[in-house]
Amino acid sequence: MIIQSMHTKLNGVARLGHLGVIRVEGADAASFLHNQLTQDFSLLGLSEARLADMVTLVHTGHEEMQQHVNGPVKAVLFNLGYLPGGDHSIITRPETTGVALLHSLKLLATGGIVMVTVYPGHGGGVGEKQTVDDWAAGLEPRQYHSWRMGQMNVISDAPYCILIQKAA
Repeated sequence: MIIQSMHTKLNGVARLGHLGVIRVEGADAASFLHNQLTQDFSLLGLSEARLADMVTLVHTGHEEMQQHVNGPVKAVLFNLGYLPGGDHSIITRPETTGVALLHSLKLLATGGIVMVTVYPGHGGGVGEKQTVDDWAAGLEPRQYHSWRMGQMNVISDAPYCILIQKAA
């Protein structure tokens, strides 16, 4: 298991409603990630979300994560695009996502992962898709393992995931 309860995790989600960078610590942090509390915080207030006492919300963009998180971290998760049910004009952008992806590698522990969920179907999605794909394909293969996962029998602008693991 890559993530264990004593590790620091980072969810690099930006400009989705009131949500910025999330830093998670504590004995139950792994279950926090499994329960996808990011969506809870987007839909509920901080005091209403499960395990809210383990989380520090920082109202900033994901490109600023290095200012708020000390490495090394075992996982960095990006959920790009816009908040479902939210204002579709508030989106992640290629220029800030590119910076955030570079920062995520600097924070990543050996054996750690970066997972990026890409939504190319939104207004800025094509440019962001190109930024993410170019970044992942250009990583040094002796330092990082890079995978792309997506459903094959759907429209071409369907969401997909990029998974990066820092080699030992």
